[in-house]
Amino acid sequence: MADYFTSFSLILKLPGETAQKYALDLANQARAIMDLGDTPPADFPASLMEAVEDWQFETVAENSPEIRGIWLQSRNGGLDAVCAFIQHLLQHFSIKKKVAFEWSHDCSKPRIDAYGGGAAIITADKIKTMNTGQWLHQHAA
Repeated sequence: MADYFTSFSLILKLPGETAQKYALDLANQARAIMDLGDTPPADFPASLMEAVEDWQFETVAENSPEIRGIWLQSRNGGLDAVCAFIQHLLQHFSIKKKVAFEWSHDCSKPRIDAYGGGAAIITADKIKTMNTGQWLHQHAA
């Protein structure tokens, strides 16, 4: 039996300590809803309710001298959820910049369908993704 992995790692810069605390609290709430079946708090963002099912990533504080924000990482997927979470934070804090990151697909054993990756560009208004499988299919035709 083979184990499949989808991995990503990125740091999202946030505008300050209040934003960082909000993001960490929201991530902890989402994780509790997914892992423990907790009832969402009344103020939990409706735009993230569907994403909770795919909340397979870790969120930790990033407090280096250059950046205050959050580190988002996973080996278990959660791509749709992390994109929705990032977009929510961009909207909530009126952050105008784009956030871009890449991911990889890997496998513990050689399989013809196991390798690849993709990328996302996220703004407050749009999430655009591509994966290498789609790209190959489009350009091989």
